[in-house]
Amino acid sequence: MFTRYGPFLLMLWLSCFAGAAWGQQYTVSGFIKDSTNGESLPGATVQVLHSSSGVQTNNYGFYSLTLPAGSYILLYSFVGYESRAVALNLVGNATQHMELSPHTYQAKEVVITDKKKDANVKSTDMGKVEITADQVKKLPALMGEVDMLKALQLMPGVQASGEGNAGFYVRGGGPDQNLILLDEAPVYNTGHLFGFFSVFNADAIRNTTLIKGGMPANYGGRLSSVVDISMKEGNNKNFQGEGGIGLISSRLSLQGPLKKNKASFIVSGRRTYIDLITKPVINNTSYKGSGYYFYDVNLKMNYIFSDKDRLYLSGYLGKDVFSFANKGRSFNVNIPWGNTTATLRWNHIFSRQLFANTSLIYNDYKFRFNALQNSFDIRLSSGISDVNFKTDFDYYPHVDHHIRFGANYIHHIFTPSTVSGRQDSTQFTPEKAFEKYAHEVAVYLMDDWEISPRLQLNAGIRFSGFMQVGPYKRYTKDANGNNTDSVMYGRGQKVVSYGGLEPRVILRLALNDQNSLKASVTRNYQYIHLVSNAATTLPTDVWVPSTYLVQPQVAWQYSAGYFRNFGHNTYEASAEVYYKEMDHQIEYKEGYTPSFTDPEQDFVFGKGQAYGLELFVNKKKGRFTGWLGYTLAWTWRQFPSLNDGKQYPAKYDRRHDLALVGTYELSKRWSFSGIFIYGSGNTTTLPETFYFMEGTLIQAFGNLNGYRLPAYHRLDLSAIYSPQPKRLNRRFKSSWAFSIYNVYSRQNPYFVYFDQNGSVVNGTLQVSAKQVSLFPILPSITYNFRF
Repeated sequence: MFTRYGPFLLMLWLSCFAGAAWGQQYTVSGFIKDSTNGESLPGATVQVLHSSSGVQTNNYGFYSLTLPAGSYILLYSFVGYESRAVALNLVGNATQHMELSPHTYQAKEVVITDKKKDANVKSTDMGKVEITADQVKKLPALMGEVDMLKALQLMPGVQASGEGNAGFYVRGGGPDQNLILLDEAPVYNTGHLFGFFSVFNADAIRNTTLIKGGMPANYGGRLSSVVDISMKEGNNKNFQGEGGIGLISSRLSLQGPLKKNKASFIVSGRRTYIDLITKPVINNTSYKGSGYYFYDVNLKMNYIFSDKDRLYLSGYLGKDVFSFANKGRSFNVNIPWGNTTATLRWNHIFSRQLFANTSLIYNDYKFRFNALQNSFDIRLSSGISDVNFKTDFDYYPHVDHHIRFGANYIHHIFTPSTVSGRQDSTQFTPEKAFEKYAHEVAVYLMDDWEISPRLQLNAGIRFSGFMQVGPYKRYTKDANGNNTDSVMYGRGQKVVSYGGLEPRVILRLALNDQNSLKASVTRNYQYIHLVSNAATTLPTDVWVPSTYLVQPQVAWQYSAGYFRNFGHNTYEASAEVYYKEMDHQIEYKEGYTPSFTDPEQDFVFGKGQAYGLELFVNKKKGRFTGWLGYTLAWTWRQFPSLNDGKQYPAKYDRRHDLALVGTYELSKRWSFSGIFIYGSGNTTTLPETFYFMEGTLIQAFGNLNGYRLPAYHRLDLSAIYSPQPKRLNRRFKSSWAFSIYNVYSRQNPYFVYFDQNGSVVNGTLQVSAKQVSLFPILPSITYNFRF
């Protein structure tokens, strides 16, 4: 019904709000940019002084204000930039572009104020975190590798997936429940070096936004969070370069105008040299030929055709290659994996009130595992590839309304784990590669409506659908799991379809200028899934679609919070509670190992539950800045086929999570930062008893995730030294970043195993638990430069 009457309802809704703009009302619109490089400033504020009216720029720096005819003073502001005020006599529609200067840039214009709009209190955003690359570069980093995703792990409600790992869990959701976008392209694997570093080069990143609470209707496809990462557009005024030389990798970025003030580019590359460092040592051993390296390249170009049209082209290519060789055992392993993305976007302004962005997106993730010993060869591969078309509209019918609507279509190609092999002349291959094909569609409509100065509502509705199509063979099995019959679906033929409505409502009640209450209710569908096997170290985590056996995940999330700013907006504080119910969660069945059958035959299904409290205090201004985040949380899972059907804590259930982050600007040459982290130990499954059977020691495991590892905590420190104070007329600038990871060398447990000593025969057998830790104290140094 929604799809049938959707266009009519959309036009009715828009026409109702458009009526408010009739009469003596006019629109002022334009773009807000950085005066030093021409980059657009998404989220900048345009405020009508001496009133509550105002608007924020969209993701491309565009704004639109419709006001009654008259004289106004418009205040343009953005965090970290000098604000500017402009007098405007609005007697007709007007175009007003604005360039703002960073605080470190001595602008010629008169500075009115640098007070930031109180967005923490006044917006309808819940669980939203924005962080820039410049902020992250000030923090301590493992081996000197600046990492956007690890910075997000320091926020309440976000947990690291492991020691030093860039993966993360949000509010009790699994790693696949995070939608991670790079210039709108989904990134399905975010880790270099088996997850210890993320694939996002901070030199190429402009801004990172995390939404973990009330997800607005323009996002979908995941249950827990959205991480929206925007690449820099490139300096369209001057040629510029920056980079760094670290202990394990180096990076270089170049950007500049293709046509001044019209077109620009940025290209950024990074490569590790772990393989080059270790090669001289390994070549003298039986492990010659072993090694590891990763690289990634970011590229972006844009062209301003006119005041109404702009074209963007961006891409990413990253790859990891791990190889292991043991000549003594004639054993070789090669494991390559990597991502490729490409995004073509067209911005068009239909009118002063209607802005559109249309995108064509391609992304591809591939994983390979190849092992050879003597004449035995085994190969495992998996991956996912998408072609994505989407269009989004921003409509500003009235100063109190910001309406967004759009549509999205994705064509998926899945390659779940495909195992093949060879023993001498005998080939082991599956009957057919288990490729699966699917279509995913979505349409949405939402309105950010300021009902009154005290009350604001963000209401939206999203309809999403998913269809698996052929070619595909569906098997019928008997009670013993043997195939008894099959049905073959031809190319493009429907196998199964799912869909539903996803309402999103966020309400803000302002108690006064410094305090507000917010509440949200959201429903999300997720049609693609990353299935993890925690019981084996083999690379069996694979992306799979919803099929006739695998239903889409569904979640309801309820959250409420109190938000307060104080100290003239120097401090932001919030307290949020949340409750989440998740259906159709997926795990491998007990004892699963990769085989030559379709992996979906080995899935089991259950439900999940998560709830908690998040506290956050953030100091935004002054020589000392930083934040304190604390989370009290519970995360449960229940599967009829696991743990005897009893509820058990998820492997990422963590009762307490604390992060304290601080940065102090001592002088123009020196700045210092520190991070302290404390978290309850992760859950794990351990043997409860040991017994002998025919002379073999057998382990009997306890309840699933029935034990908790010791608490995790560590302290990181860093110092940044700039040999020359920052000067406007200095072309080349450099700095040294000194960092110490795990200052007091805490031996945090990575996993626990049991070791045997002695003999059964003489009665001296002893079984003891052993703890494995990864990182003791680890200093690093990085040389950064810019020209």
